[in-house]
Amino acid sequence: MQNHSPDTRHSSHAPHVPQASGSSGAVPEAAASPSRDAVGHEPAVRLQGLMKRFGKTVAVQETDLTIETGELVTLLGPSGCGKTTILRMIAGLETPTKGDIYIKGRRINDTPIHKRNLGMIFQNYALFPHKTIFENVAFGLKYRNVSREEMREKVAQALEMVRLPGVEKRYASQLSGGQQQRIALARAIVIEPDVLLMDEPLSALDEKLREEMRMEIDNIQQQLNLTTLFVTHDQREALSMSNKIVVMKDGRKQQEGTPEDVYDYPDNYFVADFLGHANFFDARVLEVLDNDQVRVRIAEGLEFTADHVGRWRQGQDVHLVMRAQKINVTSPDLADEELESTDLNYYPGKIYDRSYMGGETSYFVELANGVRLHIISMVRRRPHRIGDEVVLHVPARHCGLLPREA
Repeated sequence: MQNHSPDTRHSSHAPHVPQASGSSGAVPEAAASPSRDAVGHEPAVRLQGLMKRFGKTVAVQETDLTIETGELVTLLGPSGCGKTTILRMIAGLETPTKGDIYIKGRRINDTPIHKRNLGMIFQNYALFPHKTIFENVAFGLKYRNVSREEMREKVAQALEMVRLPGVEKRYASQLSGGQQQRIALARAIVIEPDVLLMDEPLSALDEKLREEMRMEIDNIQQQLNLTTLFVTHDQREALSMSNKIVVMKDGRKQQEGTPEDVYDYPDNYFVADFLGHANFFDARVLEVLDNDQVRVRIAEGLEFTADHVGRWRQGQDVHLVMRAQKINVTSPDLADEELESTDLNYYPGKIYDRSYMGGETSYFVELANGVRLHIISMVRRRPHRIGDEVVLHVPARHCGLLPREA
């Protein structure tokens, strides 16, 4: 599917915080990257043909990726897809089998970890239990020729930024899980890193704390204009925080684009199925219309119109994709009032199951010929009940098409 949505997550950024003295970690001039664009622009991170093999197992296929300064890019995918291996190669914790890693235009494949000037946050926080919070946060500054007075100032500023001022003398065991995560974030940003690497940093927190930390990380990342690579399997984290999402499977990039791109215009079945909730139907193209609309018939005999640009042809076998959140559902007596005034993709049905989740309800609706759809609807009035007759409308712009896969 084609990409249509611009990246609108960050409309502006605060100026970049000056780098701490002695923290450049630059490699010799001879290692400079030959890859620049026509005007000499260097991205914050560039991966070129990066590959990692463990014995006979290829964990990461040859991968190219560019991250611009100030972007938050998420590597998203299931366990074992290679996303953490990529992060560990950038961090220097794994050695690439093939390919190159550039940070601000300089090749760092052979640069020691402590000279890469990278901030890192891990799933288990990796705080030192025998050290105070001050000593934990200041740990990276000890290797950067920072005076004791400047160190105190920087630690205080970092703790203020994560909203935990005055905890310098405590120990990690005296803090909650959410507070420990904030300390890990403070330790990562206090060195003013060129790139912040985050590996499943919120997975150990409960839902409420995850939501708070998502906002915290998002705000700090924008405030510092901090280039960030975020690894997660959580779709909500990826969609809500990212400038760009890279969806991975079996060590290979499946799609790269803005959250809107990968959600609304998935390139293949895996991306559509992994990201969000979707209904899939085997379908055949009946007619390609002049207005970029395509008329298809699913196997059960129902016809749908998809408003989808693409190289489709009459008789082609395709997947019809409908996002659960994009389907409108209402009572028959309110259909004329609430649904869009069109007779396209407008069908009666009956609710055969549902799950009430507070602000939204998950419905399972059966149409004619036994066709069943999953719908997630915001609760605006009394939720529909099992057995209720309803009317569905699937806007043509929300009917996606994908080539039929074997």
